[in-house]
Amino acid sequence: MSFWNRTALAVAALGLSTAGPAMAEIGHPVSWQVGLQGPATEVAAFTYNLHTALVWIITLISLFVLGLLVLVVVKFNEKANPTPSKTTHHTGLEIAWTIIPVLILVGIAIPSFRLLKFQVEIPKADMTVKVYGNQWYWSYEYAADQGGGFKFDSNVLSPEEAKKAGQPNLLAVDNEMVVPVGKTVVLQVVGNDVIHSFSVASLGFRMDAVPGRLNQTWFRTEREGVYYGQCSRLCGQNHAYMPVAIRAVSQEKYTAWLADAKKKFASADTPVRVAAAATE
Repeated sequence: MSFWNRTALAVAALGLSTAGPAMAEIGHPVSWQVGLQGPATEVAAFTYNLHTALVWIITLISLFVLGLLVLVVVKFNEKANPTPSKTTHHTGLEIAWTIIPVLILVGIAIPSFRLLKFQVEIPKADMTVKVYGNQWYWSYEYAADQGGGFKFDSNVLSPEEAKKAGQPNLLAVDNEMVVPVGKTVVLQVVGNDVIHSFSVASLGFRMDAVPGRLNQTWFRTEREGVYYGQCSRLCGQNHAYMPVAIRAVSQEKYTAWLADAKKKFASADTPVRVAAAATE
């Protein structure tokens, strides 16, 4: 974790220590969370670090401007200056307040472009999963030439089901996407009806699911666990009830899951829940 992240989280923990847990968690949001969710991929870590650095830059700029305003109020009020100055231009000052903001923006732009390049350049895939956005659930398709050959739907669990399973309400699903750790997973994302958005904060990706268009994104994590996300586009009545749950496991566990999933999901007769039943 970078210096910026350690400092920001230390300040957050000090300021909100009496208000509940403030530290960012990996995989899911928590009450009173300050900052982004903990990163579990290189892209997410890059995003986290850039975001934290920008917060510090904005804070310093705001404090500097506030200091200037206070200085102007104290030093240049009517009482201190009964005879106002006739100065209208200052060449050096005008050059400074033009050049300095430009240099700040260039300094921000360079890592921003690096992050964008890192996100959009898809590396060679170890496995590919096709993601379908539906009103209001997700469907995942595993390619046959990669040990899959099946497709299944993922629906939100009811509050009672989530509590019984020990998972977070409104984020838990009946069928999670399962991937192995240490592998580059390419996601092909498409919408079946309206525009959705497939997003998982801790894995550092967000990709729109657009009808008639195939979009791609990717991630790779070395950390086992369950990573939760949600649809990030307003897609209709039950938009709030189509969470994303991705479970990263060891290669051995993934191989065992594939064997079970083939038996469970290979049938083309697997029922698909309709919108009216999405929150049952």
